[in-house]
Amino acid sequence: MKNSSQVLFSFLASLLLFSGCSSGVKEHNDTFITGKAQFVADESFSPILDQELYIFKATNKEADPQMIYKTENEALRLFLNDSIRVAILARNLKPDELALLRKRTLPPEINCFAIDAVALIVNKASTDTLTSVAEIKKMLRGEVKTNKTIVFDNPNSSITRYLKDLSGVDQFNQNNIYALKSNVDVIKYVGEHPQAIGFISYTWLLEPDKYYAALVDKIKMVGVKDESNKDDPKSYFTPSQNSLAMRQYPLQRSLYIINSTGRRGLATGFATFLESERGQRIVLRSGLLPDSIPTREVSFGK
Repeated sequence: MKNSSQVLFSFLASLLLFSGCSSGVKEHNDTFITGKAQFVADESFSPILDQELYIFKATNKEADPQMIYKTENEALRLFLNDSIRVAILARNLKPDELALLRKRTLPPEINCFAIDAVALIVNKASTDTLTSVAEIKKMLRGEVKTNKTIVFDNPNSSITRYLKDLSGVDQFNQNNIYALKSNVDVIKYVGEHPQAIGFISYTWLLEPDKYYAALVDKIKMVGVKDESNKDDPKSYFTPSQNSLAMRQYPLQRSLYIINSTGRRGLATGFATFLESERGQRIVLRSGLLPDSIPTREVSFGK
């Protein structure tokens, strides 16, 4: 009888242990085109991502991709802390970040889907319409005297990180450099201050909505030349699909979707959509440069 009780106890303990282990396994109810999935994205790119999401949801009625917009630093923190496993950023992962994900057995799938530009803007009344990469670096390092106020969107943004990398500094300590809160804030500030220079994501100038379209009318872009460009060191360029495709405009950056879910669910479905011909056409129509130029459809009449 004692042996029977021990056998029964062992069986029940094993059953409870198995049940406990099973309850710790997260069930996934999403597929390539159905269910829910969370994404964290650089807020600089909400205009183009909102367009992509609109078409993706309209095409796949049962899909609910939930996009959370954050600054680059905040987005990266959520991604690397494993709070959200899909990130859309304006840079690739660094070796130590890749090593962290591989250590968790979550090697990411990384794909570029668009090319953006960091645009320089000034007030419509400003006579400063041309500059160079060398002059921008000196200005950001505080190596030249200027009465200009320099503004960008946020101290934790991808624009700020890009400009630090460009100028080779860890911090901007000059009294004439300010971080605001958003790209729209930069557009508004420059439109109201003739002595201001702003750095913003080009995507915010392409199809401004009714909430800030009037602000865009008060600013203009600055042409930039790159003296290190062996093909054309003397010409000035503003951002455009053509100048990005020809690599003439020097301040450009790639947009990446980084997926570490390790499974073929909705996250992978949306990433695949961004890279598909349809997703790339949305990028093309937005005014940014798609990573792969969609083929042109030509019909011949009889």
